[in-house]
Amino acid sequence: MGPSIKLNKALWSRVKLCAEAGGYDSPEAFIEHLLERELAKLEPGASDDDIARKLQGLGYLD
Repeated sequence: MGPSIKLNKALWSRVKLCAEAGGYDSPEAFIEHLLERELAKLEPGASDDDIARKLQGLGYLD
């Protein structure tokens, strides 16, 4: 198990609801996807193709 973060109960409840509605396997998978997407925006040279390959590798795209 890797590092962990703490979220307040209200935020965690929202994360769980969105993860379920989005079809994610877990709230953690949903959070990882969001973080990957946002970090990719900040990385220099990250193209849409690079982002798509990363998401495909994570199993979010076919």
